[in-house]
Order: sequence, then structure tokens, then C-alpha cells
Amino acid sequence: MTQLWISFAIVIVLMVVIAVLIRRVRELRQQLAEYRELLTRAAEGQNIRQDGDADRFKRSQYFARIGTWDWEVDTDRLYWSDAIFGMFGFKIGEVTPSYALFCSCVHPDDRARVRAGELRCLETGENHDEEYRVVWPDGTIRWLRETGNVVRNDHDAVIKMMGVVRDITEEKASASYLQHLAHFDPLTGLPNRLVLEERLSEALEHARATETRVALVFIDLNGFKAINDRYGHAAGDRVLITTATRLKRILRVSDTVARIGGDEFVVILQGLAPGLNLQDEARSICQKIFIELSPPIPIGNEQRHIGTSLGVAVFPDHAPTMDRLLHIADLAMYEAKRSGNNQYRLGGGQALSHGRAD
Repeated sequence: MTQLWISFAIVIVLMVVIAVLIRRVRELRQQLAEYRELLTRAAEGQNIRQDGDADRFKRSQYFARIGTWDWEVDTDRLYWSDAIFGMFGFKIGEVTPSYALFCSCVHPDDRARVRAGELRCLETGENHDEEYRVVWPDGTIRWLRETGNVVRNDHDAVIKMMGVVRDITEEKASASYLQHLAHFDPLTGLPNRLVLEERLSEALEHARATETRVALVFIDLNGFKAINDRYGHAAGDRVLITTATRLKRILRVSDTVARIGGDEFVVILQGLAPGLNLQDEARSICQKIFIELSPPIPIGNEQRHIGTSLGVAVFPDHAPTMDRLLHIADLAMYEAKRSGNNQYRLGGGQALSHGRAD
């Protein structure tokens, strides 16, 4: 029930964040359309000061963190509206905008792509639309999105580029956070079930190519509900975080530990030699886990030992597919749990047990 409420809360948070992002994107799209209209009118020689356009434009730039620019392509001269100075980490008037200054501020890894986009716009007249990073004088990195197009003279020759730029750092951070929530457990930081299945699929493909084994270990904490009920959810969270930290300590770079439920963890161990005795291999793996998880965890004024139940399934010995391997490891774990505290079971009908390693 606790896990259900946690999942429900996460879904609600995600829905709120997504709604805010959608609304923000709609507002920015409307503002961008307005700016492009004004820029088009400016490029066509119309007076943007009519009806207070210039003042409205300047105010909206400030609030939306959007600025206008134009670049005389035959010279180094670059115009920035006031809002752009701050986007590049400068005070208004602190520097004289130039194309060389702009290029020096763009992140080194993004310069070639931005330059290529500008040249493509100059050569073809296509709309210029790029996202790139800028490095401020103090080392801060921000994300900007720049859009623009060419302006031609009466002889159809390109004389300048004009456009708008806006700071999208917060949008990038929000998107990154949503991406993280979709793939990682927010409490422990471990991969979730989605990432577990992706990595397990990759591990099995590698094992088939290299003729090696993959061990899958399901881990369930014994008595976790009782800790939640007696000490509260904060204590339960501490147990989960401590367990995750300890499990990560025994893994190699190629291995994975994920949290897939309330108190259930799964470990993927890759590259196991095919010639080793399967029972000895399972015993060795489970001993390491028991030893790592055996120290007590401080809860309130007590030191509590948290028991575990382990279920092990090995590819290709127990199953040729990912779904089947997951199912066998899960069944083995529940069989271990029914057998008592700190037990493990090897899938495929091989019932082995082991007390807690002290």
C-alpha cells in the first residue's frame, strides 16, 4: 500500500510539472511569433515604433528573457538588445558586441555546429534555429536557443542576419529532471525497472556474442513493513538508501543494481565465465551480498539488522530470454523468503540455502 501511495504521489508531481512546462512552452511560442512578426516588419523597413511597439517589445524581452540581435555579415558588427548581455554573462554596456565575441562565448563543443547553421542560413535562406551552450566569464554554463533569418537589399544580396535568442536553461533542467524521474528511483537514485530491463537486454545480447553468463539476483528486505509501521517512513527510507549504497559497493563497472519496488532490488552481474560450477558461483555471489548487507542500520536509538531473501537466475542456464529469466529469479526469491531469514535460492529447481555470513 505504501508503494502504491508513493507511486501515486510521483505521478501527480509529474503531471503538475508537465502541465507547467506545456503552459510555459505555449507562452514562449506566442512571444516568439510576435517577435518574428516585428523582426519581419523591421526587415521590410516598417516603423516598429508605431503604436508603442518598441516599448512593448523591450518590456516583453525583459520578462521573457528573450533578446533581439542583428549581424552585418560583411563586417564584425553585431547588435544585441539589452536582454542579451545578461544571457552571455555581461552587464549592459560592459562589452562591445561583435561576431568574434559571440563565437568566443559559445561553448567550444558547440561552435562548429552553430557556425555551420549560420552559413547554411546565409547560403540557402533557410530559417536558422540552433540550441547551444554559452560559457560565462565566471565559468557558468547556460543554454540558449537562437532563431533568425537573412535580410536582403534591393539587389537581392544578403546584407545581414536578424533574429531572436532566449535563455532555455530552466527548460533544459526541467526536461532533464523529467528524464531522470522516468528512469531512476527518486529516493535511492538507482535505475528503475525500465532501465533494468534495458540493461538486462543489452547484457544478454553481449553474453550471446561472447558466450558468457549473466546472473540476475532478486533481493527482498525482510521485515521492512514492520520498520515502516513502528518507526515511520523516514526510517524506512533510511533503510532503503543504506541498502542501495551498500549494494553499489560490491558492483563492478559493468554490473547494475536497480530498485524495482518498495523493498525489492535487482542486481545484474555480467561476464561470468561459462565453465564455473553454477552452484558455487551462486553461493559466492550471495555470500558477498549477505556480508555487505549484514551490518546493522541505526534506526532511532537502536541498531537493527535487516534480513534479506535472495533469488538467483543465470543466463543461459535457466532461461534463454529476458522475461523468463526475470520470472525465474522472482520465483526463486519468494521461495527463499518462505524458507526463513537470510536465505537464497538458485532458480531452475535447485534449492540451496545459506545463513547470514557474519
